[in-house]
Amino acid sequence: LNRKKRNGEKMKNKKDMRNVACVCSDGKIRLIEEKIPDMAEGMIKIRSFASLVSPGTELGGWKNLFHRRGQADDGGRRKFGYSCAGVVEAVGEGVKRFQPGERVAAIGYGFALHSDWAVVPQNLCVALPEGVDFTEGAYGMLSATALQAVRRAQPQIGERACVVGMGLVGQLTAQLLTASGCRVIGWARNDKQVEIAKKWGIAEVISMKDCDPVKETCRFTGGRGLDMSVFAFPGKAGESWEQTVQCMKETPDGHRMGRVIVVGGSEIDLKWVPANLDVRIAARTGPGYHDDAWELGRDYPPVFLQWTTQTNLEVCMDLIRYGDVDVNCLTTHKIELFCAEKEIDRIAESEEILGLVFYSREQ
Repeated sequence: LNRKKRNGEKMKNKKDMRNVACVCSDGKIRLIEEKIPDMAEGMIKIRSFASLVSPGTELGGWKNLFHRRGQADDGGRRKFGYSCAGVVEAVGEGVKRFQPGERVAAIGYGFALHSDWAVVPQNLCVALPEGVDFTEGAYGMLSATALQAVRRAQPQIGERACVVGMGLVGQLTAQLLTASGCRVIGWARNDKQVEIAKKWGIAEVISMKDCDPVKETCRFTGGRGLDMSVFAFPGKAGESWEQTVQCMKETPDGHRMGRVIVVGGSEIDLKWVPANLDVRIAARTGPGYHDDAWELGRDYPPVFLQWTTQTNLEVCMDLIRYGDVDVNCLTTHKIELFCAEKEIDRIAESEEILGLVFYSREQ
C-alpha cells in the first residue's frame, strides 16, 4: 500500500512538471525538467504542441544567444523561445475570454517558451481559428512583428516595395505587403530563401550574391524607383543600405525619397546623404507588449487604439486561415521537443533552414 501511495504521489507530481529547451554556455541545446509556474491573476495555462524557433535571434548561433540574453541561471543555461500554440488547460482569476479546451496561439519572451507547457498572460494569447493548426499558430510572434512593420510602412495599392533580407520576418513582411496590394521584390541571401519566396508567389526575388540588386530593382520598378524598403535582418546593413538608397525614388533635384522601415535589428548608418527619406523603426508586435498591466488583462480603449499586439495577432491568424499568408511553405524543419538535444546540432548551421518548429505529440 505504501509503495502504491508513493507511486501515486510521484505520478501526480509528474503532471506538475514541464520539459524546457535551454541553450547552455557551451552552445548546446539541452532539455531540463522543472515545475510548471503557478498561475497568477490574468494568466492562462497552456499545453503547448508547437513552438517556432526564430532564426534571427535564436539560430544565429546558440552560444551567441546565450551571451546576448545576459546571465544564465545557476545551471549555466538559459531558457528561450517566445511563440507557441496549444490547448488551454486552466485559466487564472479574472480571465473571461478563454476557457479550458480552447486552442490558442501565445507569444511573449519568458512565457511562450520551447516547452510542452506554458503559462502566459491572457492578452498575449488569441484563439486559433478553425482550420489553423498548431504549427501555423506558432508563427504568431513573427507574423505580428511583420504586420507591425507593414502598418508602420503605410502601404498603398500599386506601390513598389523592396524587402532586404528574406528570412522568416522578411518573408512574412513581403507576403503582407503583397496582400496589401504592393508589388514586392525580395533581396535574398541564399538560394533556399529565393526558392521559398517563389513558392508562395512573390512578384520578384533575387539572390544578392548572384546579381547587382540596384540594376535588378531599377528594372523591377521600370526606372521609377521604390516607394518603400524594409530591412528585415539583424546586424549591420552596410552596403545593402547604400544600395537601397540608390533604388528609392529620385526627385528632379537629385534627392532620394520614400519610406524605409527597419525591423529585425538591422543597423543602419544614418550619415548624411542627399535624400529626404522617412526612416521608421518597427518594434515588436504592436502596442501592449511589455506593458505588464495590459498583458494581464487591462486593455486599451479600442476607440482610440484599434491595433494592439493582441488584435495584430488576431489579424495574422485570420490571414493564415484564409490563405492570404502562407506559413507552411516557410517551415523547413520540424523536431520533436523531446529529441531536441540529439537532433538540433544536425541542422542548426544549415543554410537550408528557415522555419524550425519544435513540436510535442498530442496525448
